Amino acid sequence: MISETKIAHFDSLRLDSGFELAPVQVAYETWGELNASRSNAILVVHAFSGDAHAAGISAETGQTGWWDNMIGPGKAFDTDKYFVICSNVLGGCRGTTGPSSINPATGAPWAMNFPVITIADMVRLQHMLIESLGIRRLLAISGGSMGGMQVLEWAVSFPDAVACAIPIATTARHSAQQIAFNEVGRQAIMADLDWLDGNYYGRTRPARGLAVARMVGHITYMSDDSMREKFGRRMRGRDEFGFDFSAEFEVESYLRYRGSQFVDRFDANSYLYITKAMDYFDLSLGRTLAAALQPATARFLVISFTSDWLYPSYQSLEIVRALRTLNRDVAYCELPSNYGHDAFLVDVAEQTDMVRGFLASTYREAAA
Repeated sequence: MISETKIAHFDSLRLDSGFELAPVQVAYETWGELNASRSNAILVVHAFSGDAHAAGISAETGQTGWWDNMIGPGKAFDTDKYFVICSNVLGGCRGTTGPSSINPATGAPWAMNFPVITIADMVRLQHMLIESLGIRRLLAISGGSMGGMQVLEWAVSFPDAVACAIPIATTARHSAQQIAFNEVGRQAIMADLDWLDGNYYGRTRPARGLAVARMVGHITYMSDDSMREKFGRRMRGRDEFGFDFSAEFEVESYLRYRGSQFVDRFDANSYLYITKAMDYFDLSLGRTLAAALQPATARFLVISFTSDWLYPSYQSLEIVRALRTLNRDVAYCELPSNYGHDAFLVDVAEQTDMVRGFLASTYREAAA
């Protein structure tokens, strides 16, 4: 399944901050075919460091999509039945307008002059994209982690445009601990002498700071069990301590590799803007969560994982309880896994069964 990235262009987007961002573009990919009634469309929204390339083999890079084990013929999001869409979020660096994009007023990259964005801003741009494709109502919207935040925002902001919502391993608002991890990453980037207050484009990138930020983040994506199983205290290429600061332990080497790999595909300023948007996200904003979810009319399937300590199950349960208070149609499952927060990306067997059945029943009801 070969996929190509497309670009949609829009005149402007009004942001929560009041800033009018103009013009704005969105990178997106699609799989499957839109049916005649345009009733089989599913929007998949990515987590923090994802992009529009969710499935198949990229025609541009040859890389496999980040959720390829869930999207495709016969998979959870069955492209023989459904038309699946995924776009890069606002503020990103993979084709959608972000801080590395050119500011038309200056002819130079926006850098830190890019306006601060929110999850709601991302969702409004996605809604513009969906409408431009001639789709009035999505059969489903699904995503994990930051993607789950977007799912919740969609259900509340555009209730008539969503038949069912599948938020996975997510939260209705960041806890102090979650904000703290993001702040450590931001400070690592801004402490890098090559960051230059964000004006590093065309110069040396703040690779060291961004790599450290990714290393910290990657630790939170795994669980103690998965790290013990994958690395333990195994040494790398030696049997005894070298009494130096080289990457002696396998886990040290792995984190350094993940950090350097991330630098090659992600923009440091996008890291700052997107993590801040996640931290700002609070669906309730001083209200009860039930009151915040009142506009949502979609069916919900909420999924969490036992070993996820970054977005623990109690945060998913808060969403479920609020929806049940409103007598909404909501199913919840906490799936067993040792993979930590990354489970929604890699531990997909039971997740597939649940999503496949939930989508099929929603599609039948929508067609009735």
